[in-house]
Amino acid sequence: MSSDMSGETIRVEKRGAVDWLTLDRPDALNAMNARMITELAEYFAERVTDTDTRVIVLRANGRAFCAGLDLKEMSGLIEDLDAAARMHFQQRLGRLIISMRRCPQPIVCLVQGSASGGGFALALASDIRYCTADARMNAAFIKVGLTGCDVGMSYLLPRAVGTSVATELLMTGAFLDADRAARLGFVSGVVAAAELASVGETVADSLLQADPLGLALTKQGLQVGIDAPSLEAAIANEDRQQALLSGADGFRTRIRAFLARK
Repeated sequence: MSSDMSGETIRVEKRGAVDWLTLDRPDALNAMNARMITELAEYFAERVTDTDTRVIVLRANGRAFCAGLDLKEMSGLIEDLDAAARMHFQQRLGRLIISMRRCPQPIVCLVQGSASGGGFALALASDIRYCTADARMNAAFIKVGLTGCDVGMSYLLPRAVGTSVATELLMTGAFLDADRAARLGFVSGVVAAAELASVGETVADSLLQADPLGLALTKQGLQVGIDAPSLEAAIANEDRQQALLSGADGFRTRIRAFLARK
C-alpha cells in the first residue's frame, strides 16, 4: 500500500483522528480477492500499535457492502492448493479478524446491500454497526459445502445475536435482514442510504469526545467482560482500568472542567 494507506482495492481517507476505510471493488460487489485480503490485513495490523488514529469508519463503495470471497478468482486458487497452503490461506483470513478485534480503535461499520460470508464477518468484527433497509447479511459458507463456522463466526456471532439465532444462521446460510438485525441489536439502527455517511460522521464525532485512552480501554474492557468467567473477574479488570485512568492528566482535566461547570 502507498504511504496514505490506500491500495488497489481499498481507500483510506484520514479526517483528523478518524480513518474512513472504504472497500473499493464496486464492479465485483466488493468481493474479497487475494489483494483485498492482504490490504485489509496490513491496514488493521498496523492499527494495533497506532496511537494517532482514534476511530475507524468501515464502509463500501457501490450498491453492496461485500459479497464475500471473490469465488471467480479464489476458487481456482483454492483448488490448486495443498492442505498446508489452504491452512495458510485460512490463517491469513483469521488474522485479519483478530487484528480488527485487537486494534484499540472502535470500528464503526456502515452496511448497505449484501454482506455475505467474509463481508458479514467484517461487519461482525466491527464494534458499532448501522445499515440501510436493503441490507442482507449471511454466513454463506454452508451453502458451498463448508462448515458454517469460519473467520471467527463461531465465536463472535453467538455473542452478537444469541446461540439459537447464530446456530440457525450458520447451519442454514439464511439471510439476516435489516429489520431483524435491528430487533436483535446486531445493528444500532437502520437508516436511509443517503444518510449512512452522515450517521458515520455523527457516531465518529461522538466517540472522539471521549478520552483517547479511555476509549481504547472501553473496547478492551467490553471484550474482557464478555469473556470473563465471573462478575468478579469483569469487575477486577474494570477496577484496574479505572485506577489507571483516574491518575491520568486526561481525567484530571475533564473532572476539573466538569466541577467548574457545576
